[in-house]
Amino acid sequence: MPDTNKLIRSLILIFLACGALYFAKTFLVPIAFGSMLAMLLIPICQWLENKGIGQALSAIACILLFVVLVSGVVVLLSWQVAGIADDAEQIIVQINKIPASVQQYIDRTLGFSVEKQKVFMKEQSSSFTLKAGDKIALAAGSTVVLIGKSMLVVIYTFLFIYYRRHLGSFVLKFVPAKDMELAERIMLSISQVAQKYISGLGIMIGVLWIMYGIGFSIIGIKHALFFAILCGLLEIVPYVGNLTGSLITAVMAFTQGGSNMALWVLAVYGVVQFTQTYLLEPLIVGAKVSINPLCTIAVIITGEMLWGISGMVLAIPLLGTVKIICDNIPSLQPYGFLIGEVKSRKKKA
Repeated sequence: MPDTNKLIRSLILIFLACGALYFAKTFLVPIAFGSMLAMLLIPICQWLENKGIGQALSAIACILLFVVLVSGVVVLLSWQVAGIADDAEQIIVQINKIPASVQQYIDRTLGFSVEKQKVFMKEQSSSFTLKAGDKIALAAGSTVVLIGKSMLVVIYTFLFIYYRRHLGSFVLKFVPAKDMELAERIMLSISQVAQKYISGLGIMIGVLWIMYGIGFSIIGIKHALFFAILCGLLEIVPYVGNLTGSLITAVMAFTQGGSNMALWVLAVYGVVQFTQTYLLEPLIVGAKVSINPLCTIAVIITGEMLWGISGMVLAIPLLGTVKIICDNIPSLQPYGFLIGEVKSRKKKA
């Protein structure tokens, strides 16, 4: 009976924690992004401080460097989007042909006539239509919110870098003297793993840009650079992101060169994924965040339910942080074992 009560209390605590994360997401998401970026930029800041630059100026320089890099990617994407916009009319004409082909296929195979399909789609889409003014207002509001949240993340990043020693000392004040060394080791491990994971992911995205860019260019897709950047950036969401980007590229390839070009896109995706899984990840990312695929997918879905797209992006580094804590605390080590990668057993001779 005591074990049952303990299990019930644990489940209640988990549900309460999930509820708190969901309702406080507006406050917590910028803090989570700010802390992750701060851990990424701390080594650069420390290097600048060792060169004699003040702590505040070092933090500002690191943030400016990061902003410049992000702005460069945004400008590059905007330039490519402008090129796609020039071909928008032709793309729309080709996309409009897809439903007709699908409708004819459904008519032939299921006997559901094209007229009935049009009536059904009209009924389903009527409740989702928005006026042009409403769409513009919605887009403008979303842009303002995004800019506001981005500024908040930048501010949090600066504050986390500037007050990192003060915040570290604050956390250690809750730790008994006998556990002080363990707590310092856990904090150092969390910082190092976050740094290596995020920096490794950044390098991985850059390599994927090159690989996808070469592959899409060989196939002959227009605006290959844009789709290469898109597929690479979506890598921040494991399993789901790069597949989504490749499917979008395949659809656009279908509008340009038909099914053959779309199949070639999927072939490029397969080659890149094989190279990434068996060559790039072991060399670049390695086992910095050793989480098995089951927990990876589960935490991504949970992150999306709680924090939306932001939760999907933050899910892996946050779960990696939880794993480090579990691995270093004896009572939590079973959970760290559950989260970790499954090691293959060697057959006995």
